[in-house]
Amino acid sequence: MNQEILTKAESWLNSNIDEPSKEEIRSLMSNEESLTDAFYKELEFGTGGLRGIMGIGSNRMNKYTVGMATQGLANYLLKCFPDEQVTVAIAYDSRNNSRFFAETTAAVFSSNAIKVYLFDDLRPTPELSFTIRHLGCKSGVVLTASHNPKEYNGYKAYWDDGAQLVPPHDKNVIEEVKKIESISQVKFDANHDLIESIGESVDNAYLEEIKKLALSPDAVSAQKDLKIVFSPIHGSGGKLVAPSLKEYGFTNVTVVEEQAQPDGNFPTVVYPNPEEKEALTMALKKAEEINADLVMATDPDADRVGIAVKNSEGQFQLLNGNQTGSLLIYYVLERWKERNQFQGNEFVVKTIVTTELIQKIADHYEVDCYSTLTGFKYIASLIKALEGQKKYIAGGEESYGYMISDFVRDKDAVSSCAMIAEMCAYAKTKGISLYEMMLDMYVKFGFYKETLISITKKGKQGAEEIVAMMSGFRSDPPKSFAGSPLVKVIDYQSGISKDVISGAEEQLDYDKSNVLQFFTEDGYKISARPSGTEPKIKFYISVNKPLSDTEQYKEVDQNLNQIIDNIKTDLQLG
Repeated sequence: MNQEILTKAESWLNSNIDEPSKEEIRSLMSNEESLTDAFYKELEFGTGGLRGIMGIGSNRMNKYTVGMATQGLANYLLKCFPDEQVTVAIAYDSRNNSRFFAETTAAVFSSNAIKVYLFDDLRPTPELSFTIRHLGCKSGVVLTASHNPKEYNGYKAYWDDGAQLVPPHDKNVIEEVKKIESISQVKFDANHDLIESIGESVDNAYLEEIKKLALSPDAVSAQKDLKIVFSPIHGSGGKLVAPSLKEYGFTNVTVVEEQAQPDGNFPTVVYPNPEEKEALTMALKKAEEINADLVMATDPDADRVGIAVKNSEGQFQLLNGNQTGSLLIYYVLERWKERNQFQGNEFVVKTIVTTELIQKIADHYEVDCYSTLTGFKYIASLIKALEGQKKYIAGGEESYGYMISDFVRDKDAVSSCAMIAEMCAYAKTKGISLYEMMLDMYVKFGFYKETLISITKKGKQGAEEIVAMMSGFRSDPPKSFAGSPLVKVIDYQSGISKDVISGAEEQLDYDKSNVLQFFTEDGYKISARPSGTEPKIKFYISVNKPLSDTEQYKEVDQNLNQIIDNIKTDLQLG
């Protein structure tokens, strides 16, 4: 057995952790692989916080790794705000141990003389973002592993603008967390006088802001009985999505009963991820039963939403994140134009791996479109940088996250569900379906088709394989994709954009990130990016062709599918 790992495990055994945790470590010592996975590294506090499998060990989510992360964050907050009462907000989702980890976090903060606002029950992540600004907090934490499998939990840290940590605070907090080398450095004894329970009053304020988003109240009124099926997939979306739709004016919302109750085991799905078709199976079945107009489902912390609409054959079809995001941007900008709301200083945002269709739509409406690194914290950071100069309208990323307006500074499935339902009602008043609206968008701006390939590589060996794959693509990129010659390579890790034809290089104005992008002569975009939250490497493929009329859709769709298959072959992904 590796002596370094054994020494680390024994140091935990000899610390002041509780006896059940010590027993768990002793049981791991009979299995070298399990002990290695639990202790081969520290559970890294990255720029998004913590995320990992629950259990004992330095590489696991448990009371002690959560406590050490919180102590580091508390130390940094007290350094930044030395002469005032620091306040933080804490929320949590339906995952196993989320409430326990939230209480642990509250205990450590309060033990460090920090005032804590702790939600009385599970809440969506976007409401935590809203709460920080609403209550004037300096920071916030939400306990969630988003859409990861049930074995996971996580810890996302936010700053006073309601956004996840960005430079310089992210790196500074990481440094403070690294200084916590021993569990004995963590103050676990709660000061209950500094912990205040919050709930309904914050909910009401948040729902009021969502109601203000309405761009087509007449359409909602005319289609108030729109048949909507919603599933929270056992998560926190069940707390506020249906009430939000009701407040917005919709009266015919059917919640999938079997998935309505919060449950961290997610018993009815393989993965609680609305990006997966299987996760929407029950919602689609209910939609067929009642002949619904729209299906929506949110992930456990309700920051992502997946939708399904009826296609031209009357069958429900899932839309991917690029399609839904493009439709939302198209709808919002079209309504702003119809309502004469443009002042000339508006902008929308997407991420670098998200469809370029959004750029085309923004160009049409003469609205600036910015591309940021993956993650809504970068979108929020841009909004903050442009405050007072430009007005943010909407933004989104391909991974089913969207944000309309800026009262929340993170992706928000609650407000997105309201806007998607409104968009569906608006289309219906025009005599078309949301699916037909999407085809009209393709005719107008071009048919963009995207797909995502995720390859899972677990454990220490998997992490090394992912590093090797990225190294190979950097040193020897494909010369072409689907017969379309490579013309540009962008490496966000080196910060260089290279013109393959001329050899000219340009320095990027982005933070460093382990992402590679390949652009071809025909406008195809292929991105390679190791996940920051899961043991995966992701490949994003985007291809496009003109669509002269909606009758051509199936033919062009098949053609684009073939191009994608050819690109997969060129990537040697099968």
